[in-house]
Order: sequence, then structure tokens, then C-alpha cells
Amino acid sequence: MKRLLPRALMAPAVATLFLWMIVPLAMTLYFSAVRYNLMEPGPKVWAGLSNFRYFATDPDFGASAWNTFVLLGSVIAITVVLGIALALLVNEAFPGRGIVRVLLISPFFVMPTANALLWKHMMMNPVYGVLAQVSIYFGARPVDWLTDYPLFSIIVMVAWQWLPFACLIFITSLQSLDRDQMEAAGMDGANALQKFWFLTLPHLARPMAVVIMIEMIFLMSVFAEIFTTTGGGPGNASTNIAFLIYKEALLNFDVGVASAGALFAVVLANIAAAFLIRMIGKNLD
Repeated sequence: MKRLLPRALMAPAVATLFLWMIVPLAMTLYFSAVRYNLMEPGPKVWAGLSNFRYFATDPDFGASAWNTFVLLGSVIAITVVLGIALALLVNEAFPGRGIVRVLLISPFFVMPTANALLWKHMMMNPVYGVLAQVSIYFGARPVDWLTDYPLFSIIVMVAWQWLPFACLIFITSLQSLDRDQMEAAGMDGANALQKFWFLTLPHLARPMAVVIMIEMIFLMSVFAEIFTTTGGGPGNASTNIAFLIYKEALLNFDVGVASAGALFAVVLANIAAAFLIRMIGKNLD
């Protein structure tokens, strides 16, 4: 009886969480297997795998998959490299270090839509943006970033928001770095680069794996920045898998194909997560 009481108390919360997760997934599975277009009311006809085939053969699918891969790889590389560099810079004591740390972490708490609007109007606007004014000051022609370099602009926006997360993880990890070991290496004649390569970098291996795993899972669903700034264009130059699903659902009104795309994204995210969790497990061992 004593063993059953804790389980009985937890049962409502577990059941609620289970329903909250399983009901949307079950509805997505159902819609992905039927022909369901909002512009064609009527009985939902069984479609089998045709929705998946249509989504995979969409002319924008190849470009969106490639853009998703480039976005993931670029943002992860930028945040890991710059995150380690900034963490090393603020790890040593200096006047105002607490304020600097707060400023470094602050962008992570900016909402994605506000982040996109900030970069679109304040930084990248070709007329009155900060980057345009800097170009004019140096006698160069302002660049219309969102039109000429749409995917690169999205990468910059997303990396700016996720860099504080990586920096925070690395700063926390550096606090547990063995100072005695670093001092011993210095007494043995190791320079700063050798200390970083043989001591600091191996110490940051596990935090790097955690940062990569979390960012890869969340960055696959980047949407607000694209919707607010480029709208997936010009053409499909900045369309990723998440935005392609949105176009199928709310622009083409094809819920069946959009559901098939959503399942594809879920499977892809789970494969990536399983691979990265296994990699982290090996590092922990």
C-alpha cells in the first residue's frame, strides 16, 4: 500500500502529461494519412503514403533541407567557437565582470520575434540601419542584407540569440577547471596555447556536446526569424523545413502534406537527438 500511494498521487500528472504529448502526435499521424485540404471540404479520403511522397518531391524540399542543414551547422559552429572565446575572456577577474556577464547572457532572453525585428529594422535596414550607416561612413555602398544574403542574415540573428546560452554553459564549466593543474602546466613550461589545447579544451568536451545537442534540437524549428524578416525568400533562399511546413499548412491549406512534413521533422530531430545523446554518453564514460 505504501508503494502504491506515491504512484497514485503521481498518476494524474503523468496521465495529463501523456495526453498532452500523445494527442497532438496522434492527430498529426491521422492527418498525414488522409487527404485533408482546407479549401476542399468533404470526407477525408485515405491517402496512405502519398502525402509523404508529395512533401518529399516538393520543388522547395531540397532547398529547404539544405538551408536547414546550413543553418544548423553555421549557428552551432559560431556559438561554440565564440562561446568558448567569450567564456575564456570573462573567466578571469576584472573590474565590472559581473555586469559584462549579465550583458553577455541578456540576448538569450529576447523573444525570437523581437530579435528578428531588432535586426531587420535597427541593424540590417539598407536605409537607416546601423550597418548601412557604418557603410556610408566608410564610403561604401549599403548592403540590403535580407535581400542579397537572406540565409546569412537569418544565421546571424539566430546565432546572436543562442550565443549567450553556449557562453553561459562554458563559463559555468570553466569554474570547475583545476587551477592547480593549470599552474603545474605553466611551471613545466607550457604556454597559453598548449594549456588551452591539452587542458581547457578536453575539460570543455562534455559541455560542448550538451550545447550541440540542445541547439540542434531547437534550431530545427527556427521559424519566427524567417517569418518576420524574409518570408522564406527571395524564392526559397531562406526557407527551412519548419517554414516549408508552414507554407503547406497555411498558404497551400494542405493539412495532410503539412502533417507529413511535421512527422518527417520529428523523425529527423529524434535521429539527431539519439545520435548526440549516445555521443554524450560516451564522453561521460
